[in-house]
Amino acid sequence: MRVHSPALTNTKYLPTKYATKQVRGGQNISLPVKWEDVPGGTKSFVLSIIDRHPIANNWVHWYVLNIPPSTREIPEGASGDTLRLPAGSMELRNSFGGPGYGGPQPPRGSGPHEYAVTVYALNVESLSLGLGSTPDECLNALEGTVLASATAVGIFEQ
Repeated sequence: MRVHSPALTNTKYLPTKYATKQVRGGQNISLPVKWEDVPGGTKSFVLSIIDRHPIANNWVHWYVLNIPPSTREIPEGASGDTLRLPAGSMELRNSFGGPGYGGPQPPRGSGPHEYAVTVYALNVESLSLGLGSTPDECLNALEGTVLASATAVGIFEQ
């Protein structure tokens, strides 16, 4: 399985428009994500974007669950837009405390932060989680359901 984001066309650095609005130039637009080479038997996908920097302590920027098995991409700006998100998918709360996508906002001077964009192919049609579920509950629900996963990394700093 392979995953990539068209936002990372010439570099691994994320353009500022994907950062939160608290970052100068940030528009909090959710990243476009594409994936391919999906294993047979895939019944759904989960997408996550996690800041892996030690200061961030695995800060969750986005979780999208129950993505249909025929889906191979989520377009730019899809977060919060039921017409652009795949039918039946669900966004969880991010570490900022709100639903959907929350863009990068690393502390000034903390250096480059790596944002892991991961897609999981699952052997179940859906995870039984509610909108208020925590990232830890999602990770627990993934146990025993992952057929394959792939990660792309974007970098952002301020």
